[in-house]
Amino acid sequence: MMMGFGYGGLGLFLMILFWLAIVVAAVWLLGRLFPQSAGSAPPPSDGQRGEPRESPTDILKQRFARGELSQAEYDQMRRKLLE
Repeated sequence: MMMGFGYGGLGLFLMILFWLAIVVAAVWLLGRLFPQSAGSAPPPSDGQRGEPRESPTDILKQRFARGELSQAEYDQMRRKLLE
């Protein structure tokens, strides 16, 4: 009994090809519907993508400008960074 797979295996080949096409179409569709969650990692935050990386002194200046540091703390940390 061949159970419908006649013509020298052509039916089996076509069935495998059909299911392969279904799987490829499903993966493609999911990739189009959810582009961010399709296996991509979060972007690096250390300047690897061309963004300029902030230096420690720039961060220190920003903290001082926001009022997070006093003048004495700023001067002490700046001297430490420049050593």
